[in-house]
Amino acid sequence: MPKVNISELALRDAHQSLLATRMRLADMLPICPKLDAIGYWSLECWGGATFDACLRFLKEDPWERLRLLREALPNTRLQMLLRGQNLLGYRHYSDDVVRAFVARAAANGMDVFRIFDALNDLRNLVTAIEATKEADKHAQGTICYTLSPVHDAGGYVKMGRELAAMGCDSIAVKDMAGLLTPYAASELVKALKDAVDLPLHLHSHATAGLAEMCHLKAIEAGCEHIDTAISSMAGGTSHSPTESMVAALRETPYDTGLDLEKIQEIGIYFYQIRKRYHQFESEFTGVDTRVQVNQVPGGMISNLAHQLKEQNALDRMEEVLAEIPRVRADLGYPPLVTPTSQIVGTQAVLNVLTGKRYQTITNEVKRYLQGGYGRAPAPVDDKLQRQAIGNEELIECRPADLLHAEMERLAADIGKLATSDEDVLTYAMFPEIGHSFLEHRAAGTLEPEPLEPPSSTVDDNRTAPTEFNIGIHGETYHVKVTGAGHKEQSERHFYLAIDGIPEEVVVETLDELVLTGGGTGAAQQQKDAKGKRPKPTKEGHVTTSMPGSIVEVLVAEDDRVEAGQPLLITEAMKMETEIQAPIGGQITGVFVAKGDAVNPDEVLIEITPEA
Repeated sequence: MPKVNISELALRDAHQSLLATRMRLADMLPICPKLDAIGYWSLECWGGATFDACLRFLKEDPWERLRLLREALPNTRLQMLLRGQNLLGYRHYSDDVVRAFVARAAANGMDVFRIFDALNDLRNLVTAIEATKEADKHAQGTICYTLSPVHDAGGYVKMGRELAAMGCDSIAVKDMAGLLTPYAASELVKALKDAVDLPLHLHSHATAGLAEMCHLKAIEAGCEHIDTAISSMAGGTSHSPTESMVAALRETPYDTGLDLEKIQEIGIYFYQIRKRYHQFESEFTGVDTRVQVNQVPGGMISNLAHQLKEQNALDRMEEVLAEIPRVRADLGYPPLVTPTSQIVGTQAVLNVLTGKRYQTITNEVKRYLQGGYGRAPAPVDDKLQRQAIGNEELIECRPADLLHAEMERLAADIGKLATSDEDVLTYAMFPEIGHSFLEHRAAGTLEPEPLEPPSSTVDDNRTAPTEFNIGIHGETYHVKVTGAGHKEQSERHFYLAIDGIPEEVVVETLDELVLTGGGTGAAQQQKDAKGKRPKPTKEGHVTTSMPGSIVEVLVAEDDRVEAGQPLLITEAMKMETEIQAPIGGQITGVFVAKGDAVNPDEVLIEITPEA
């Protein structure tokens, strides 16, 4: 048995799991010389949700992040997580986009491509693996580990053989939710090692408190590579501590050969850095064995908590966690990993917040049920499938076979805002966010979200403090504002620490400026008179199920619509939902425009039934 090799996750999956993927490049570069000197097999530093977070929140060019990390880490392999045909977005891309993305990532410094498909549909890995090999880089085929009535070790071994036949250089078992148990890990590794002559990597989240034991049993069974995170960014929904595993294996046949004291210096650095991102810390960062039931992966649970907080619904997390397994069963037991984790999670949130299961179905769930993401592991719920897609034809082939080449069209669409192929690919991954990013970059107006909660501006241009002492009935309390809901909400939630104790308060706005919107005529006058959109009072008032933003307005005032006709597309929690007409009639009010923030207690469109 050769020494065990370690891939360090501090620069990607650790902060994705614990800090909602918010760590900035400026906090990574200073520690890179020490990281580079350790002798890790690889440093995972790109892919997953980092591309999205760079554009959406941090206002960093993800390609520039990769180039600078490559420069700062000349002696260590760089590793990324790639979602097969989904790349780093939430849909399938044409083969020419996949090939271009892999080629540019390789050219900018990426060495190891960990390639997976959320459904374990290997048809969706072929192009990315081929492109990686063409770039002369390391293609790591990945098995997404999950538990269900249709998943077993025999199926995973079959996958391993197929990945080897596809030309992969190594195989990774991706236990994204921390579902592996020690003896199951041992048995799976033994079975894979007997079937496939390739290096085996184990990636197991620490959520259930079992990861270190799983790693040890996997190593004893023949696993040569494990993923760990520096101790100050480890545990909970993250991973096993790097230092702990190095110490555990020291002076054994599996000794990593890494210098524990030098790694500890890196741990101290990230201990201080983590404090800067306290506002993104999830409450779900400790051991949580419920993952063995709800199967929510590490990267998803912190984002889910953060997103529920933004929806003013963090208190309903338990209901959402209970609903996720039910939705997963309805969808044929997909493994919960991006994008299926978002697809299942967001639908579960909608089911809980609307009070009625599948009253609103996201566009992504509809696409999934049609076969747009690939082959579901098990049959889906027939009734739900009919409700979602009606009589539309099911997709039986590899979904990307239905896509035409996109790069030329994408380059034309983004035009002069793109100054490189990388910019075109940024636009391809996230059209709305990517376009906005490139636009602001050209104008020199990129501004990252603040690390502390934003202050509120009042009419005389003074700003409200975020930390202060307040005296009430002769007692003095220290108050710090740690977060706030959307400013546009009539009832806005504020999250405080009062003498160090977390509290939540709701502030109902009684006087405010008029919100912008797309309404016209009498309907707009009604909105202006009230200072906000009218409250829903009748059947023809169209609303949204949860707070979000308007992606597209599909109708205009005076249009005639039929019941069930699409009116709007909204986005919430990174998922799009089509809002349909509840009745037929004439559009007599449009109160929104593209980009507007919206809430459930507002009328977005008014339909008047025809006599």
